Amino acid sequence: MRTGIIGIGDMGSGLAKNLIANGFETSGWDLLDHRMSAFADLGGVCKDNAAEVGAASDAVFVMVMNGDQAKEVILDGLATTMAKGSAIILSATVKPREAREIGAALEGSGLHLIDTPVSGGFPGAQGGTLTMMAAAPDAVLDRFAPVMEAVSANIHRVGTRPGDGQTVKACLQSLIGAQFSATFEAAALAAKAGVPGEVILKVFSTSSAGCGVVNNALEKIIDRQFEGTGSHINTMHKDLTISMGLGEELGVPLHTAAAAMQIFHAGRTRYPDGDNWTCTRVIEEIVGAELHRHAAKKTR
Repeated sequence: MRTGIIGIGDMGSGLAKNLIANGFETSGWDLLDHRMSAFADLGGVCKDNAAEVGAASDAVFVMVMNGDQAKEVILDGLATTMAKGSAIILSATVKPREAREIGAALEGSGLHLIDTPVSGGFPGAQGGTLTMMAAAPDAVLDRFAPVMEAVSANIHRVGTRPGDGQTVKACLQSLIGAQFSATFEAAALAAKAGVPGEVILKVFSTSSAGCGVVNNALEKIIDRQFEGTGSHINTMHKDLTISMGLGEELGVPLHTAAAAMQIFHAGRTRYPDGDNWTCTRVIEEIVGAELHRHAAKKTR
């Protein structure tokens, strides 16, 4: 089966790496030249646009930043060249409504849309251990399972319609946002109290609060790695916006997700080039202390 990838950034590069490593001939396209060069170095076949990727593929992953980009590359690109029976695998996180709109636009085209946002971040994408929230008819998921299994350790069938996967992802991100924001605040509290970061990491990671989100964030915070870790703050900010929008649409109060949204607002405004954990720096600046691995340091 021939595969393709649209969007070869932090997440898409991991998908591409694992598709190629599992023996799939993989075509790809990205707007940025340095990403295309890195893709070629992996053994990928570079194309000039989405339509060319579609013409060369039986299944194409779409890992772009937002719904507008997804609509453009799918409806104006892939859908114009892909053969009937092929699959468009929407692995990007978009609004549930946008996934439904894409699905409606593809009706009658003979193409399958698999709505399957992912979780696991940069480490999961690079390691091929992503969790997928897959929505499509069982027969479609069965047929394209080998492609999805190449990039994922857990494939959950969460529905059959476009938008079902994105709805589950929106619920998940409301939780992850709250976990992040609580971690950032706890780190700042420890810094102000004079507790070394190594102590906090050891305790938190082996406690009932320990999990991938908390442990990874703390590692980055205490080692002061706030940029270039593959988890740009814009992505989580966008995801929380989707979660909050779904809550508003359905009339569900999301108090902790709303607080997380404000923390990410502040982090993105103060450090627009930072990764998720840079939000901690905003709180640290307020309290006048920083959490480092071997010490808590006062800054004023």
